[in-house]
Amino acid sequence: MDILQLLRFAIQNNASDLHLSPMNVPIIRVHGDLKRVKAEPLQSDDIRTMLYSVMTEDQRADFEREMELDFAIAYGEKARFRVNAFTTRTGTAAVFRSIPSLVPTMEELELPPIMRRFAELEKGLILVTGPTGSGKSTTLASMINHINENDGRHIITIEDPVEFFHTSKKSLVNHRELGTDTKSFARALKSVLREDLDVILVGEMRDYETIALALTAAETGHLVFGTLHSNSAAKTIDRIIDAFPTGDKEMIRAMLASSLQGVVAQTLLKKTGGEGRIGAFEILVGTNAVRNLIRENQVAQLYSMIQTGSRYGMITMEDAVNAMLEQGIIDKSEARRALLKTTDEGEDRDDDEVSATLGGGKKQDPVSRKAAAMGVRGGDKPDSGDEGYSF
Repeated sequence: MDILQLLRFAIQNNASDLHLSPMNVPIIRVHGDLKRVKAEPLQSDDIRTMLYSVMTEDQRADFEREMELDFAIAYGEKARFRVNAFTTRTGTAAVFRSIPSLVPTMEELELPPIMRRFAELEKGLILVTGPTGSGKSTTLASMINHINENDGRHIITIEDPVEFFHTSKKSLVNHRELGTDTKSFARALKSVLREDLDVILVGEMRDYETIALALTAAETGHLVFGTLHSNSAAKTIDRIIDAFPTGDKEMIRAMLASSLQGVVAQTLLKKTGGEGRIGAFEILVGTNAVRNLIRENQVAQLYSMIQTGSRYGMITMEDAVNAMLEQGIIDKSEARRALLKTTDEGEDRDDDEVSATLGGGKKQDPVSRKAAAMGVRGGDKPDSGDEGYSF
């Protein structure tokens, strides 16, 4: 088998990822579950040959030198793949993440209405956060697509690597890829302020210099979208501030308070019946009260602000998950899994607290009582992923 056959197989089975690991058969991830392909186990040399067939000479040299590499490839006009090649104790391995060629709309992703308002803002900072594989890139792509289709702006994306390609429509869209088109996020952000732009997408806010430049761009009248790896809105604010030295924290709190428009913390949940996944969102809107809490270093109170800010479009992850459970979109076991990953006022949840929230203990809210009345059961074992897929 060659890499094109495997990529075609992944696309045909609606896989989000293709895993190649030495001494293992190829594995695909479908709706969040790992499925083994019925094929012969791969050896390190097989995987290296597959990777080198889709790498440039420069990429091969980089991989040999660094022992890991991020890059993207196109599969005809059907799809693109973000690739991470890396080295393990048993040899060369890789993960191919599928990126649809057609950018999904906000309606197709069932994003909350406040997200459209975020995309239509003139300036400020919008952060989309969540763990790896939670759909951050897809959410941001749909927001950029909304701007591109409805407004005439200059949009620049800085990514590592570029995932979704946007064809310029009403807007002018330019993509810059780390390592190929620019040396670093920080250098690209310094340059971008001289490029007559309106909207910036920063693929990942990794360090304090990148964060500081993104905040500066937002303060100077640009709309800035960025991503971080954090599980809640409050932890996102903490993470940004903690990236800076002690002496700079007060200044950064002031910059963040003046520029923040919203934080979206998201995760993907399996739909009831296993037919696909759907996003659950915790949303913090940058109201005056929220900005004051950030400026006064009262980040711990942000969770309470989200709980009481529904009229502004805010919602906690707990309420979002419970609403989806009530509507039958997800089942109780998936709701439990989602809530165990979330935080409540900065403290990790334990299983007892989640059981109470979902109706398994003494404490029950109206949504949980309705879910119990619907006969929703928890504790079902997830798919082990051992089922083989014919190749």
